[in-house]
Amino acid sequence: MFIEAQSQLQTIRDVLRFAVSRFNDAGLHFGHGSASAYDEAAYLILHTLHLPLDQLEPFLDARLLPVELELVLKTIERRATEKIPAAYLTREAWLGDFRFYVDERVIVPRSFIAELLREQLAPWIEEPAEVYSALDLCTGSGCLAILLAQAFPNAVIDATDISTDALQVAGKNVAEYGLEDRIDLIQSDLFAELAGRRYDLIVSNPPYVNAEAMAALPEEYRHEPQGALASGEDGLKATKVILRDAANHLTDDGMLIVEIGHNRETLEHAFPDTPFTWLEISAGKEFVFLLKRDQLPGHQAL
Repeated sequence: MFIEAQSQLQTIRDVLRFAVSRFNDAGLHFGHGSASAYDEAAYLILHTLHLPLDQLEPFLDARLLPVELELVLKTIERRATEKIPAAYLTREAWLGDFRFYVDERVIVPRSFIAELLREQLAPWIEEPAEVYSALDLCTGSGCLAILLAQAFPNAVIDATDISTDALQVAGKNVAEYGLEDRIDLIQSDLFAELAGRRYDLIVSNPPYVNAEAMAALPEEYRHEPQGALASGEDGLKATKVILRDAANHLTDDGMLIVEIGHNRETLEHAFPDTPFTWLEISAGKEFVFLLKRDQLPGHQAL
């Protein structure tokens, strides 16, 4: 079918229709930035042709050169047949207006915490200029560390990950934004290499997929580093360590913000006496929690 398309399709409109049909027929999953086959097809076509990503309409009836058509069809074919996330094909992902380099060494950025950082964590942080130190735990591509730097201009930021491969990608993004002097990349298994360091703010989008959900993941997610997704039988292996150790790394008035996916009920059952504050994001109030240092489990024992 793709060979026939090379000789029959002429315009971007033709290719867009063809791509949407192929994506729907392949039963693709759209959880890495696009919401539908149409949105993903439009993005891949515009990116491959080096056109503005927000301007499809003016180019719909533009005829493609043979070499352009070949490139676009190869991208569409790989997405449809190999089920590779679009971000790995284009080597980029977006959180709002911020673009990040990504490849298979990191999961595709998609944290709800990014929404909260756009508002500088208001109303929970009243004076963004008074956040002087922050930690992005499990930084992956470095995206949240970079957003922290944008939100809190006076903060020096540590960004940790257990994966040296991920830190290489994070380094590329940190350099792209010129933040080498403000963001320190550290290889660490959660807090293991952070002895003596304290922060006004810790954010984390750790692994949180439970064993049952891991077994049922769409194929697109299997292209991502599994260690950045899986977190034990209940999905809370990493989060439990974070809750255990975070108070040792927060200033007296420090704050912890963690994303946990669909695990709210399981988490609250495991920590019935912990007063989690669930933050409002676009998907609802069950995916990201906030705790102050004195609310953390075991704080009194410190």
